[in-house]
Amino acid sequence: MPADRDNRWSKRTPPRKTLRDEKVVLYGWHAVKAALENPQRRIRTLLLTENAARRLDEEGSVRPAHAEIVRSDVIAARLPPDAVHQGLFAEADPLPTLDLEDVPTDGIVLLLDQITDPHNVGAILRSAAAFAAKAVVTTIRHSPQATGVLAKSASGALEVVPLVAVPNLARALAAMGAQGFFLVGLDSASTVDLTSAPLRLPLGLVVGGEGRGLRQLTRNSCDLVARLALPGRIKSLNVSNATALALYVTASRLGLNPGPNRAEPS
Repeated sequence: MPADRDNRWSKRTPPRKTLRDEKVVLYGWHAVKAALENPQRRIRTLLLTENAARRLDEEGSVRPAHAEIVRSDVIAARLPPDAVHQGLFAEADPLPTLDLEDVPTDGIVLLLDQITDPHNVGAILRSAAAFAAKAVVTTIRHSPQATGVLAKSASGALEVVPLVAVPNLARALAAMGAQGFFLVGLDSASTVDLTSAPLRLPLGLVVGGEGRGLRQLTRNSCDLVARLALPGRIKSLNVSNATALALYVTASRLGLNPGPNRAEPS
């Protein structure tokens, strides 16, 4: 495991006692394999087909002693009809959570303003992992649980990107501003183009919920609201696609990954 991932996870605090009896359902190749390789994740149950077991062995993943090899239909019976499990199913403890004050201040942090679709949140987590975001902040209410569909859509990113659940996003934004974060909200109605907006690190990128976008209080809590200027006739994207594009633009401009049109340091 890379050292930076170890450092990131070492800052997580133990789960609240109310979470100890909860279980996280994981299925699909990437989600379960990443969980097996994460020392912070305690696997309670692991069901896998012979083919999946063989593939795990070939890739050097260690199975817990209580893993059980079963037929594919046994796994399918424990999941929704449209779930694609790829021969792997696990039940696990929730991961420890990261406190807001422990969020690293040397990169980009995503903040989700009541994004409720688990597919979208999972895809956003996957993009966050791809662009090395330091954390994803969600609200305790009006956000999906880190299990099932979300975990499958995240494709292993749950094990990589720290999650922070806060009771109030506006207060979290104020706290992050006090920590030095420059807070940029995404809104297609803004007149400011993200590709030319003033940016600096640490950056908090704030993304609004499906359909309605940023709530007014969230907008007012941002230092800047910007849009993604799109050349086509359709001027908006699905929230997970918009987040991926915004991450690419901001990371490139801030020198966090190769790309043109970088922001000048401030």
